[in-house]
Amino acid sequence: MLEDKVGTMLPCNVIVQEVAAGQIEVAAIDPVASMQAIENPKLKIAAEKVRAMLKKVIDSL
Repeated sequence: MLEDKVGTMLPCNVIVQEVAAGQIEVAAIDPVASMQAIENPKLKIAAEKVRAMLKKVIDSL
């Protein structure tokens, strides 16, 4: 809702895959870095919040 060109891309930056038997890899694209090309201060604030939430989840794994 903050940027019509982005849509729902911002919260969908997590990839979970099995890289070997019993070994799971979780990767996340930095939402702040991926939104740098769009000049929208509100979007930057939202991306920073999403980054903090992703970090918290990944750090807990």
